Amino acid sequence: MLIPWQPFLEPFENLEKFLGNVNKTMPVGISLAIDIYEKGNNLIIETPLAGIDPDKVEISIENDILTMQGKMEKKSEVEEKNYYRKEISTGSFYRQIPLPKPVIGDKASAAYENGVLKVSVPKAPEKKSKKIEVKVIKAKK
Repeated sequence: MLIPWQPFLEPFENLEKFLGNVNKTMPVGISLAIDIYEKGNNLIIETPLAGIDPDKVEISIENDILTMQGKMEKKSEVEEKNYYRKEISTGSFYRQIPLPKPVIGDKASAAYENGVLKVSVPKAPEKKSKKIEVKVIKAKK
């Protein structure tokens, strides 16, 4: 089978090799806006989830990457409606967020209040670097 030559696509053939797997950190489906800040010894991640059932949201942390996924159910639409504009998104979302500091993911907690999901994760203690002495070895003559 012959594969047609597509000269316009050639420059992009190896793009993923250079960029890595970009999809892991890019939002999928509904785009979630997030804020990340420090409060005391915790990292706080906030995202508005208005219209999304918090029971249908899954949150996990692995290797200092927060993963949020879920689904916004479609409300029943009345067929007689003549929409002039329909901007309310429905569907799934999946987002991975690399956290800016090491965390203790097993101790994370989440709360949903007034349409905002707030995840609190304790920061891991900073690892102290160890100074390594360099021994000078004189060459034998």
